[in-house]
Amino acid sequence: MLLLRNIAVVHLLAVAVFAAPAMARVTELNIVAVEPFADGATYGNTGAYERVRGTFKGELDPADARNKVIVNIDKAPRNAAGRVDYEADFFLLRPAEASRGNGKLIYDVTNRGRKYIHWRLMDAKPASTAVANDPRTAADAGNGLFLRDGYTIVWSGWDPDAPRSNNGMGMKPVIATDNGAPIVRTIRDELVNGTRSALRDTFRLTHEAASLDPSQAKLTVRRRESDTRAAVPSDGWAYVNPREIRLQPEGSKPEPGSIYEFHYPAKNPRVLGIGFAATRDLMSFLRFEKADAKGNANPAGANMRAALGFGVSQSGRFLRDFVHQGFNQDENQRKVFDGLLAHTAGVGGVFLNAGFGQPARTNTQFEDHAMPENAFPFSTAAMKDPVTGRSGSLMRGDGFDPLWIETNTSTEYWQKGASLLVTTPLAESDVTLPANVRAFLIAGTQHGGQAWMTSRPGKCVNSNNPHSPTPALRALLVALSAWVDGKAPPPSRTPRLGDGTLLPVNALKFPEIPGIVVARKVNQFGVLKDWVKPEMDMRQPYQVRIPAVDHDGNETSGIRLTDIAVPLGTYTGWNLYKAPYVEGELCDRDGTFAPFAATAAERNAKGDPRPSLEERYGSHAAYVQKVAEAAAQLVAGRVLLQEDAERLIARAKNDDIVRRFVRDAAPSATSY
Repeated sequence: MLLLRNIAVVHLLAVAVFAAPAMARVTELNIVAVEPFADGATYGNTGAYERVRGTFKGELDPADARNKVIVNIDKAPRNAAGRVDYEADFFLLRPAEASRGNGKLIYDVTNRGRKYIHWRLMDAKPASTAVANDPRTAADAGNGLFLRDGYTIVWSGWDPDAPRSNNGMGMKPVIATDNGAPIVRTIRDELVNGTRSALRDTFRLTHEAASLDPSQAKLTVRRRESDTRAAVPSDGWAYVNPREIRLQPEGSKPEPGSIYEFHYPAKNPRVLGIGFAATRDLMSFLRFEKADAKGNANPAGANMRAALGFGVSQSGRFLRDFVHQGFNQDENQRKVFDGLLAHTAGVGGVFLNAGFGQPARTNTQFEDHAMPENAFPFSTAAMKDPVTGRSGSLMRGDGFDPLWIETNTSTEYWQKGASLLVTTPLAESDVTLPANVRAFLIAGTQHGGQAWMTSRPGKCVNSNNPHSPTPALRALLVALSAWVDGKAPPPSRTPRLGDGTLLPVNALKFPEIPGIVVARKVNQFGVLKDWVKPEMDMRQPYQVRIPAVDHDGNETSGIRLTDIAVPLGTYTGWNLYKAPYVEGELCDRDGTFAPFAATAAERNAKGDPRPSLEERYGSHAAYVQKVAEAAAQLVAGRVLLQEDAERLIARAKNDDIVRRFVRDAAPSATSY
């Protein structure tokens, strides 16, 4: 009887298992093409690579606790099984012979539909955005580092409104409804002409207008973020279509840099948080599964042993929210990413998992200032916020937190509140980061810094900063991979309150460099109460601090690559707009470069307080020796790869650098 009873129990359990709802999953892969990469070129011991591109479909159980966090998922359409379907693009670069790979995935979070890792971390120099988004030649792999090391690199779409032009990646929109009826809400778009893109004659709206009746909408304009808004008369603008407006009379052009705000009734919000779940489920599938629900084989191969993720700017903020909102646990209770590296995210999240979200927004001192991005908890360290009374941490402490490296440039301390990663909200003291976290300032670099930056003013009053953070990023991603295998990474390197390397902006002692306009403000923020009105409570703002600098104006803390340890000039993470933009406001996320004079005579003639190259190094040969010494120290500290040390020494010897020691130190466009 006991045996029969046990058999019956087992039978009932089996029935229960097979009757239970399926977990969220990738249901179908549609592989469009498998093609040789770089005409079969080989990379190290890994050999040749293949391009795999296509789409994937998945479904989500809206009742599962891991999906309930997705805003409006309860209002998304359901399939016959009561689940929510989605579909998105994917793209892989994989070893042609899976057995020769290292068994690790690197997921490069697309940024506004664009692939990043090959040109931001491997120094590829694509001819266009379209080429960058469709890597197919040896040149598109740059130095090939992560291919030589055997990684499978993965990209996928997660934003249904990401540009699909120029080979951009996205996903099909899932529209929320009110029991089938359109959802309509008055929202706000901030519209600025020319600061982050080319000058335009019209403005594109983030969402579709529910009505083209101009009496239901309102347009205002102001020159500076802090200025009073002035109403644009109702006959001073018109709809071009439900996603676009223009100024009237026809032919009128928006003033470059002025901030236009448009309040209008919008409809059909996308369930944007599905982008997090789609990323989770694709990476879980590639990491753990052999085939999809229809039997299509896993294109990454079976039994991958680890998954890493990398994100820059918007994509780094995506990773912060991905972890904080619980998406690093799949519905089978498995950890999705073992390690993540978020670069230039500051303390922000991405305006994604929200009704009428606008993920393309990025909050700065001048622009998008009252759009959702910066909200407690800022740091991975657990603490209480004296402003809101809330307690928390970016990490969840639930056993599914990844190993986490966050890197920022100088810009994020000025524009993205990065000091709050390592201090209490009111900058009363430093905090201790958890054991699974490392944080780094890459000193003297700017937000968009990469290998091919040049020093030209652009829209800013000062020449831009050409110093690239990429060598440090490469080393830290390699260190993250080793950390996953059990080898601890280098210790954090950030400015701190305790040693005086973090300061309020009014305490910064920057040298008076001839011709350089100095920034005297940072992006300050409080608690955003309402992004539509908008309303931000600034009665007790969060206390942002910036890195201290030396007598040259270069930062004294963080990872000081050779351009800062053995400088040829002053490199900052801030710059200011020039006319016709709004003079005196922080120039988006750009930095400044001010070269040293070549000789003492030249320095004295200019009235430059900084020692010349002649005075500080004596000769070009002595400069090269100091670069070699600094590079060796960085390699020993595991924040620079040996191959990059050799590149930096070779660059120090090139003809452009030699000429700086014998004439005016103004850099040529090819100096970096």
